[in-house]
Amino acid sequence: MLSKVKSCTLYGINGYLVDVEVDLSEGLPGFDLVGLPDSSIREAKDRVRAAIKNSQLLFPIKRITVNLAPADTKKEGSAFDLPIAIGIISCNLPIEQEILKNTMIIGELSLDGTVKPVNGILPMVYSAYKNGLKQCIVPYENAEEGAIVEGISVIGVHTLYEAIEFLQGIRSIEKTTVDIKAIMKQSINSKVDFSDVKGQAHVKRALEISAAGSHNLLMIGSPGSGKTMMAKRLPSILPDLTFDESIEITKIYSVIGLLPNKKSLITTRPFRSPHHTVSTSALVGGGRIPRPGEVSLSHYGVLFLDELPEFNKNVLEVLRQPLEDREVTISRVNATLTYPASFMLVCSMNPCPCGYLGDEEKCHCQPDTIKKYLAKISGPLLDRLDLHVEVSPVKYKDLDTNEKSESSASIKKRVLKAQKIQQERYKNENIYFNAQLGAAQIEKYCVLGKEEKDLLKAAFEKLNLSARAYHRILKVARTIADLDGRENIELQHLSEAIQYRSLDRKYWT
Repeated sequence: MLSKVKSCTLYGINGYLVDVEVDLSEGLPGFDLVGLPDSSIREAKDRVRAAIKNSQLLFPIKRITVNLAPADTKKEGSAFDLPIAIGIISCNLPIEQEILKNTMIIGELSLDGTVKPVNGILPMVYSAYKNGLKQCIVPYENAEEGAIVEGISVIGVHTLYEAIEFLQGIRSIEKTTVDIKAIMKQSINSKVDFSDVKGQAHVKRALEISAAGSHNLLMIGSPGSGKTMMAKRLPSILPDLTFDESIEITKIYSVIGLLPNKKSLITTRPFRSPHHTVSTSALVGGGRIPRPGEVSLSHYGVLFLDELPEFNKNVLEVLRQPLEDREVTISRVNATLTYPASFMLVCSMNPCPCGYLGDEEKCHCQPDTIKKYLAKISGPLLDRLDLHVEVSPVKYKDLDTNEKSESSASIKKRVLKAQKIQQERYKNENIYFNAQLGAAQIEKYCVLGKEEKDLLKAAFEKLNLSARAYHRILKVARTIADLDGRENIELQHLSEAIQYRSLDRKYWT
């Protein structure tokens, strides 16, 4: 007897449909799993056998062969437990094959027949919808996540027995529904606000420019000057996520198993701050079976690297390609996967190992020690950081005041206004922010007058800038002009952009 059940596996952050083919034949009792299953799937036969028996269902005393088709693709995970069990049971119980043909089934089984949640439900359900299936049976805990996909019925089940009764038509289970508009409108009141920051007006200005044009930023300053505090407040001035952006971020978090409990959709921009001991694989993704790293978990959000020189130099260098391409490709023997990585990189660091460079009483660092410390940050990486800003210690008069600084909501209004200008300007260019401008687009949208050209030429020669730094100055100047509501880049916009490129020459030369 032969039965076929639709299921799914993950390939990167996308679902990939798999046919679970079950054959029952006469002969010595046995249970064979074929089709390139990993160890967790091979262990499924013991879980399935116990779950069927403990659900008061008959486990056939026959030779059972399960094939996961296509057989040339590696399968992994425990999500095949439920479809394998249903495939075995459907060989004996009256379940219409037409129903199974239009239903995708996903779920891990406990030994007592309980259906446990699995990772990656959202991309799997989306794959089922794109392939024309009508409904999905998933673990009850994953049902709301899957129901985000419109156009397909998502049925949440608690047990194997419940799933069997539903497929037989004995039990009626309402499809899971979610109010997407209500979820997107949910505003999580941020506990951090720029109004908490005393002084540091020039740094807040740099952060505003960074947010408006999606530019990368480096802050250099002594300990306790507020670098980390301000970086954590950057997401509070970024625009709200669109539904499509939320879906893309949620898929990444769902695949890696980091989706918060009782949350079917991520509606706030990610802020990731990995420790400086992070490995290369953890930062950009990897492993024997490639998984997303911190750069992908920061997609459409902020990746904050605190104490930048403390990171392993080899780890920092792998950031170059994701910063340019806004995606990361991981090649392994088993697969080559591409993960999205469109993020803002914000870094902070001290000017020397002790952090008090220039203070004769506190700093006793030797020139060679300082040079070695700063050499951990390579020139190519510095070139990819659009804005470099020096963070001075906060003065006492700024701290000893009850006057509130400008709030995040007020700054956000200006950021949104500037981004609206950019989106209208680039509506036919397939880009959204000034930071994404290519060389040809810079010539088109960053036109300079004679005075501006003379200033940029003088800065280029005096600061010994690279071609990449030249282009990034123009991008930043374009953003400053947008914040100012000006159509053309003027002298003051270009002057401000140039000053954000001078610190690398101050500290590294």
